[in-house]
Amino acid sequence: MARPGVRSPIVTHSPAPVTSAESETTAPDAAPANTRGRVIVASMVGTTIEFFDFYAYATAASLVFPALFFPNETPTTQLLNSFAIFGVAFFARPIGSILFGHFGDRIGRKRTLVASLLVMGIATFLIGVLPTASVPGFTLLAPAILVLLRFCQGVGLGGEWSGAALLATENAPAGKRALYGTFPQLGAPIGFILSNVLFVVLSVTMSDAQFASWGWRLPFLMSAVLVVVGLWVRLKLMETPAFQRVLDEQRVASVPIARVFTTAWRPLILATLAMVATYVLFYMMTAFLMVVGTTPSEDAVPGLGYSRPVFLTMLIIGVVFFGIFTLVSGPLADRVGRRRLLIVVSVAIGVYGLLLQPLVSAGTVGVMATLIIGFTLMGLTFGPMAAFLPEMFKADVRYTGSAVSYNLASVIGAAPAPYALIALWSVLGGDLWLVGGYLALAAVITLVSLVVGSETKDVDFLA
Repeated sequence: MARPGVRSPIVTHSPAPVTSAESETTAPDAAPANTRGRVIVASMVGTTIEFFDFYAYATAASLVFPALFFPNETPTTQLLNSFAIFGVAFFARPIGSILFGHFGDRIGRKRTLVASLLVMGIATFLIGVLPTASVPGFTLLAPAILVLLRFCQGVGLGGEWSGAALLATENAPAGKRALYGTFPQLGAPIGFILSNVLFVVLSVTMSDAQFASWGWRLPFLMSAVLVVVGLWVRLKLMETPAFQRVLDEQRVASVPIARVFTTAWRPLILATLAMVATYVLFYMMTAFLMVVGTTPSEDAVPGLGYSRPVFLTMLIIGVVFFGIFTLVSGPLADRVGRRRLLIVVSVAIGVYGLLLQPLVSAGTVGVMATLIIGFTLMGLTFGPMAAFLPEMFKADVRYTGSAVSYNLASVIGAAPAPYALIALWSVLGGDLWLVGGYLALAAVITLVSLVVGSETKDVDFLA
């Protein structure tokens, strides 16, 4: 009996258990969710910083690192050694994907994204203060330290992309995952433009001697400011609904990589091969064409003979199309499906490779067309990947699965590409027929994986 003066609660029935579907709907109301603006900025700013750092190295590897770190070699050997170190990061990226994927699938997306950004940012800053091989005592030590720092860059980038992609897509409204997935993908063109605009400014305001002496260090040092901005944004994030559901349902994998290999080996293979053409095209358009474009036409292996600022400006114009068509690809992929869009684009990449030499041979107009078409295709193939790859994996192993496939593809597609393309270009004395054939072969590999695979746009992304 209730005490006098105290109103007894009236209980008519026990509360009904909350179903999974209801929890999906009510979870965002139970805790403050990430706002759309915060998701867009946090996913895009991180990859912008990562790609700014990455491009700063790619540009320096083309322009100044050969002479600074391999001064006693022939020009061709200098260039090959520089790009060999450039490729070290791609072999480090799968390690980073396993490391950060492990924690991303166990402790959450937010904290893992912060850690990956720190690893990449610190390594990049240290490259900016690294002594060159001309400093006494650093003839062999400088290249060795550069390899180590490049490895650390790769480890950081190996964990960055997947986390940013999941941050965007796991917070996306229904029917807009591919659109939201384009926001972290925009980090690639934006980072490229920021990095190369800076290199253009340095090139036109400094002599070659000043740039080679200390000017090349500035992009690496300035990245520290961008890292601070990225950390500030990411520390304000909430965990994604999909991973929160994994926690609530106690589906966290003890060893995510083991669960991927035992339960998701087929999508892992298909997702890896689906990225091959994207990687080859990307590094052909950036690192390789930078070399071809700025090599004098009277050299033993003749290039296009453009000055460094002129060709960088042409590249930046092309990258604007990269950004535009990255955004265009999102609504297209949401409407027609990721697989169908990527099949069409992969065929177009193969045709583009076969037409590369005739395009480049058509003078400045042809070179500019080569850049615009190539970067347009790059946007259309790269944009949907932030939705397509994660959709192949369940939420409990999504960080690991998408990160490992994305970065294994970098070993197959990106790591050998600059080195192989330069070698093929040299074999034919400056012609690009074999280079275009290499790209066409990569497109065939990707096309086969897409044909064998299935559409993913309607999968249950919370599962």
